[in-house]
Amino acid sequence: MLLIWISAVATGLALLVWGSDRFVLGSSVTAQNLGVPPLVVGLTIVGVGTSAPEIFVSTVAALGGNPGVAVGNAVGSNIANIGLVAGVCALVHPVNVKSEVLRREFPLMFVVIALAWFVLNDRVLGFSDGLLLLASFAALLGVIVRTAAKAKQSDPLALELKQHIPKDMPTRVALTWLLVGLLVLLVSSRLIVWGAVGLAGALGLSDLVIGLTIVAIGTSLPELAASVASVLKNEPDLAIGNVLGSNMFNLLPVLAAPALIAPGPVEAAVLSRDMPVMMFMSVALFLMASGYRGPGRINRLEAALLLAAFAGYQGMFLFSGGI
Repeated sequence: MLLIWISAVATGLALLVWGSDRFVLGSSVTAQNLGVPPLVVGLTIVGVGTSAPEIFVSTVAALGGNPGVAVGNAVGSNIANIGLVAGVCALVHPVNVKSEVLRREFPLMFVVIALAWFVLNDRVLGFSDGLLLLASFAALLGVIVRTAAKAKQSDPLALELKQHIPKDMPTRVALTWLLVGLLVLLVSSRLIVWGAVGLAGALGLSDLVIGLTIVAIGTSLPELAASVASVLKNEPDLAIGNVLGSNMFNLLPVLAAPALIAPGPVEAAVLSRDMPVMMFMSVALFLMASGYRGPGRINRLEAALLLAAFAGYQGMFLFSGGI
């Protein structure tokens, strides 16, 4: 049975990466064909699309009575996005961060983290918390759209996004890919959650730990693929933009799923262990990308430090027996 669960998770993850890519492609091209500016498309639609794996997996987990997987996925994916995704990107090629839009997004990310911490502080994720998170998500989208609309067309991120979104795809084809991606995301999410919960039981791990490790890494794979591709195409602002956007969305609609569907207590370790790690790595990324002593740049040494921190965090679960 263990092999079946491992196969389910592996198959689900492969489908998740492909489905997410199709979903992002279809939604972004559809929006562009309808006249939405590229920067707005990139910061909202593409951002939500790259967080679609976390949203779907957390929703399926909550519906299945496994809110711990959902909470672990939300927090763990943020840690993976910074340590694994940003770390690998900067290791492949040092990342220069020049976009003013991204520098305005960092404060937004810290506001979202503070809100998530406030919501979880009483160790109960209730229905009203879910409503607050969703309302905050709507407000965040409004702020991002307004920021994108005011940004200069010469902004590096705007130029990268303009080149990134295909221009010759008919709306009919884009809608087809959007629907196909949506269906694959649904199927793959069910596979991943079923296999992950089975693995947790077989290995004696909690749902939270499975969410923080296997599920979080797996749902971050689309961000990893998209961000590495952006770096290889010399689109560094887009790579970091994927990380920042995904991290904000993970703590709003993703965390709202278990709150609205399966409200209940949250394990104390989330506040004492996982949230502090997420905050520490977020501050580290900000200091690396801020450029207070010159142009913002994440070099290979800093990338290695991010990866080492992520590996240490994951290794802690392995050597502590998943406690």
